[in-house]
Amino acid sequence: MLSESTINKLFEMRLNSMAQTFRDQIANDTYACMPFEERFGLLVDSEWYRRRNNRLTRLIKNAEYVYPHACVEDIKYTLSRHLDKGQIARLSSCNYIRECNNVIILGATGTGKSYISCALGVAANRNFYSTKYIRLTDLFSELAIARGEGCYHKAIKEYKTVKLLVLDDWLLLKLNDTEARDMLEIIEARYKRNSTIFCSQFDVTGWFPKIGNETIADAICDRIVHIAYAIKL
Repeated sequence: MLSESTINKLFEMRLNSMAQTFRDQIANDTYACMPFEERFGLLVDSEWYRRRNNRLTRLIKNAEYVYPHACVEDIKYTLSRHLDKGQIARLSSCNYIRECNNVIILGATGTGKSYISCALGVAANRNFYSTKYIRLTDLFSELAIARGEGCYHKAIKEYKTVKLLVLDDWLLLKLNDTEARDMLEIIEARYKRNSTIFCSQFDVTGWFPKIGNETIADAICDRIVHIAYAIKL
């Protein structure tokens, strides 16, 4: 009776895994001969792992990856891709995020840029960094709608502050003046504070005409390229 009351209190406090593990211990005579500290440690461990797993699940869900199940362990290193396995391993350790550096993934359509970017994003989630994946055209559409609804500053805040931002289809289309200024505001806010992954079909030299305004293009590229690791497919 006392045990069931304790279990109900644990559930009430939302310590669900701890409650279930305690119930399992009561039902299994194997635990009867274990010291109290060891049994209690098992209860704490079960709740701790549950909360960590739930947190990881939330981070991956909130990132909105195009490939939510991508992982660095499944990246294919065929010769035609020219991928450096050591480089991917180093990036998956997330030191570049701790150092607030960027990653540029270059390659033609179909070479797997998006998958690699999502895999690196999931690696960041495993280290409990917040991430956000979005195609650049979708980002501008979202900001345009927010501007019209009067909530622009609220909408752009996440892209400035999320620990790892993944921008897919980077500069696929030429930017207009408003888009260029929005991008500069985001890049400037993230510079040496947070990390960004850029997936592009074009080398950096091809970014300048896509941005249009020469001054803004210089400012954007300067804040990206000099603190970036490059992956060329």
